[in-house]
Amino acid sequence: MKISVENLGKLTKAEFSLGDLSIICGDNNMGKTYATYALFGFLHTWRKHMDFYISDENIASLFDEGSVSIDLREYLDNAPEVLQKACMNYTKKLPDVFATNAKQFNDAKFQLFLDESEMHLSNAFQRTIRAANTELFVLNKEAESTLLLVTLVMEKEVLQIPQIVIKSIISEAIVEIIFATHLPRPFISSAERTGAAIFRNELNFARNQLLEELRQRDTTIDPMDLLMKSSRDYALAVEENVDFTRKLETIFKQDSEILNTAPEVLDSFAHIIGGAYEVDRNNNLFYKPKGSKVKLTMDASSSAVRSLLDIGFYLRHVAKPGDLLMVDEPELNLHPNNQRLMARLFASLTKVGIKVFITTHSDFIVKEINTLIMLHQDKPYLKKLAKEEEYSERELLSCDQVKLYIAEVALIKVKGISRRIKRPTLVEAKVDPELGIDARCFDTTINDMNRIQDAILWGEPL
Repeated sequence: MKISVENLGKLTKAEFSLGDLSIICGDNNMGKTYATYALFGFLHTWRKHMDFYISDENIASLFDEGSVSIDLREYLDNAPEVLQKACMNYTKKLPDVFATNAKQFNDAKFQLFLDESEMHLSNAFQRTIRAANTELFVLNKEAESTLLLVTLVMEKEVLQIPQIVIKSIISEAIVEIIFATHLPRPFISSAERTGAAIFRNELNFARNQLLEELRQRDTTIDPMDLLMKSSRDYALAVEENVDFTRKLETIFKQDSEILNTAPEVLDSFAHIIGGAYEVDRNNNLFYKPKGSKVKLTMDASSSAVRSLLDIGFYLRHVAKPGDLLMVDEPELNLHPNNQRLMARLFASLTKVGIKVFITTHSDFIVKEINTLIMLHQDKPYLKKLAKEEEYSERELLSCDQVKLYIAEVALIKVKGISRRIKRPTLVEAKVDPELGIDARCFDTTINDMNRIQDAILWGEPL
């Protein structure tokens, strides 16, 4: 998957691809969060921006014969065109995604490209359309088949759904069949997550108070409809993160797929926070330190516990293979050692089928990922070292799993200008199996600090 953006925040023009572990680093105010939120917004809303044409003949056959088989190969051929149209539609929604002035995105452009050679129709699909408790029709596709079978369950004389709605339902099914396996389900942990953890109860109280006030004043008002239609005050990524945090007591009642398949990943996370999150029978959220009977509210817990709250609930109660976990500044409030452990946790997640995308200012995280890459080599002394330092095989990364981009000013080609000019962009860093990642944005700062300290210590002549 490749993403291309133009005139997005500080980024004049940039391209980046997703690996199993993707990293964007660089100076402040260079567009890292813009790239992250734009990608999240598309992956969160792409179904709304896509549709395929369903012919009248297909609908006529459905009503005349009671079923219709739709050949999906033609739709697969048109998939790149549909995807780019979706990107155009999404670009127009960027002001809503970022909750900011539309003029800021007048010249913006967002594009996402999939490898056409990897697109396929091998996945199975089944969906039953109901009204109340009555089945209306069924859409079914067998694994490896190229046909989508749509079958009426209710008598056509009784079915009261307009044809345009039926076309839309079939189109949505085809969109799901073609794209769902290639566009991962995103979960975002924004940089605002610590505040959401502290004020989650106040957010719930304010929301419930508003709904109750609306109910009492006018019974003709649909409170939820009013809330959904109101203008967005925060970026979509932040709102989704806050909304997730508000629902933790409900989310606590379900288990993620990795809870049973990869409990060692959850153990690693528990080690980082030094305990566990719990919800009691009264739906009160607590943090319980390991080996202690004490239960702490989020207000009384450490900033590290609060900043990892949403990630902890995601991993234990929501995560499943195929997801994309997006974390803006995972180093927030973490001691350097825990930053290293977070890097190892992210590597472990890639082994259970969850891709990870982070923006970071942490040299500790990037250098730990370097270590995981360099230890992956098939050399006896490195295997011995990994064992001595207690690195597990699931934490090691091959260099082709990692993509790292530096947000910086660099020479780029801009439309309408014949020569390359310096503008903010994303520059891909080299990832070497023996040397790791060339993250020069950190090296320059560290070298400057070392140079100054050397001058302080050794600069005076003897």
